Amino acid sequence: MPVINPIAPAVWLESAGRLISLAPSDFLIITIYFATVLAIGFYLKRYANTSNDFFLAGREMTAWVAALSFLSANLGALELMGWAAATYQYGILAAHFYWIAAFPAMVILSLVMMPFYYISKTHSVPGYLQLRYGEATRALSGISFAFMTILMSGINMYAMALVMKVVLGWNIHFSIWVSSLTVAVYVALGGLFSAIFNEVLQFFLIWLGVLVVPILGYVEVGGWARMAETIQQRVHSTDYVHLWSTLGSFSTNPMGVHWTGIVFGLGGVIACGYWTTDFLVVQRAMAAKDLRSAQLAPIIASYFKMIVPAIVIFPGLLGLAVLPFRLVPESAMHAGLHSYNEVLPLMLARYCGPGLLGLGITALIAGFMSGMAGNVSAFATVWTYDIYQPYIRKSESDQHYVQVGRWCTILGVILSIGTAYFVTQFKSIMDYMQALVSFFIAPLFGTVILGMLWKRTTPKGGFWGLLAGTVSSIAMFALVKARPAYLAIIALSPDAKAMAENLYRALWSWLICIGVTVIVSLFTTPQPPDQLTGLVYGYTSIPKERDLPLYHRPIFWAAGVAVFFAFLQWLFW
Repeated sequence: MPVINPIAPAVWLESAGRLISLAPSDFLIITIYFATVLAIGFYLKRYANTSNDFFLAGREMTAWVAALSFLSANLGALELMGWAAATYQYGILAAHFYWIAAFPAMVILSLVMMPFYYISKTHSVPGYLQLRYGEATRALSGISFAFMTILMSGINMYAMALVMKVVLGWNIHFSIWVSSLTVAVYVALGGLFSAIFNEVLQFFLIWLGVLVVPILGYVEVGGWARMAETIQQRVHSTDYVHLWSTLGSFSTNPMGVHWTGIVFGLGGVIACGYWTTDFLVVQRAMAAKDLRSAQLAPIIASYFKMIVPAIVIFPGLLGLAVLPFRLVPESAMHAGLHSYNEVLPLMLARYCGPGLLGLGITALIAGFMSGMAGNVSAFATVWTYDIYQPYIRKSESDQHYVQVGRWCTILGVILSIGTAYFVTQFKSIMDYMQALVSFFIAPLFGTVILGMLWKRTTPKGGFWGLLAGTVSSIAMFALVKARPAYLAIIALSPDAKAMAENLYRALWSWLICIGVTVIVSLFTTPQPPDQLTGLVYGYTSIPKERDLPLYHRPIFWAAGVAVFFAFLQWLFW
């Protein structure tokens, strides 16, 4: 069994309010980072004078820049801390949210859905729904998406505040306000231009800052096999180190999930819903300079997504192997304990000395700002174009809507601060996040995919299907909260845990959305073909790629992701 580092976090728990102190070099690194992102915001303000610049970065991004921004918008503090926490809670099963929840969905976005988003030149996913289904569906999706982005942004705030509390002993409220106001300034100044450039910077900072944890941790535990053996000996529970072999039954894995929940609930609904309809990430691909670049962006990002578990999932497994005390759910926290959500900061404090610690903390700050900037820029776009312009002020100048977008950025940050404290009601950050996805994203995917692939879908069908899917998902969540016995019905087993419940709830809400949409559409009048041009397969002229070399085509690189994905599933089976 590996020898546990004597300089362990348990020793620091006795100190007055902090785990470790920063050296002057650490403070210098953090200060340089804050100054840099603010400077980028002020510099790019000159390039964000029109609505197309502010909300879509002028549609001038290359495939690589769009891809790194696409991934970085998803690789925030929520991802870094949340999935490390989920790994401590559920084991390597959390890696499914990077592999089966990335490859198929990102390829579907690239090859199937991106042509419609890009050709229709909409500013947002609700904007596409307005063209396809009308104002009612656009309003419903716009309001629900704006609400979701505020809640998601609040999670990022809370995650960042945890880092400052655990590692530095800073007041949680001070941490929230300082970092949030920084994001508000640089996004309000430069819009999506500023968000994208900072996200690319943050992508590299995150890797540089966090990579030290898996490298030093791997050396300490003596390799994968030794770590797996140690975890199984210490946990005395279901298998924490196998990806698929334990999913034949609900009771043989720590997530309490069956393979059907992973394949259909996660890979089929949640993942496809998130990557193809969540405007937070779709907006980045839509900022690409042409359709081929927009299609390549999510495929390039998917290669990087396959290796992100090295800096997110592995630290959670390390926590199970080396921490000399057990972490607890957030909802069970009290003085003297640490929660699942704190496992990554604890690992940074364990392995990073002066300079390295500053880089690691800067990486988490970068992750926080990346995730929050993505949410508030998406909120500003949806609020301005899908709520404010059509329903409040219809005929204002382009400059007026840019100013509204800037003020919405500030408003989004302020509202997000108010939602940051809801996270404490859940066992971990990711349980909360996936619950939100099951409410708002899973049914939305049903509405969008039917609208793109089925000509017969009608405006009334789209509206009532989306409403039914969203309401049913929230109702199922409330039902289990009020009567826990219903978990066995919704999640198909009394052994299911919170994450498994999210997967099955998303699947049922998607099926309800599809069912209601189809039934209502069959009993209502379809739209004429001239209203569906550019919006539905069969009525849309998609550029052909016959003249391009094979290695320039998105489908070629998508096949490479499929091979990489299959190898990883075999390796960790």
